[in-house]
Amino acid sequence: MEAINHGNIEALVGLYDTKAVLIPTFSNRLLNSKEKILEYFEKLAKREELRVTIHEKTLQIQHIKNEIFVASGIYTWHFAIDGETFIFEARFTYVIDISNPNPILHHHSSQIPRTL
Repeated sequence: MEAINHGNIEALVGLYDTKAVLIPTFSNRLLNSKEKILEYFEKLAKREELRVTIHEKTLQIQHIKNEIFVASGIYTWHFAIDGETFIFEARFTYVIDISNPNPILHHHSSQIPRTL
């Protein structure tokens, strides 16, 4: 979140392992290389007033094994298009290995659909 909120896309992409998979919020493509992940976040970073906030109460951390964890919850993306602010709630899941200097192994994020 800090990297997105400060516009530091290189630092953000540096968190992803070289074999990481990103299923992003604002794309219908599965991204499975650093180049594709970088391209996605560079495009997203062009949005005015881009920031993300997490719903702290929804954060769930599961210890899988050794230094591997799954983190999931809900965050909100904020950005403007032509001066109009848009807000998108999304759910996320990260698989991270904190022993790895590039800890994100898998990241899935999808907008929360409207309920019936």
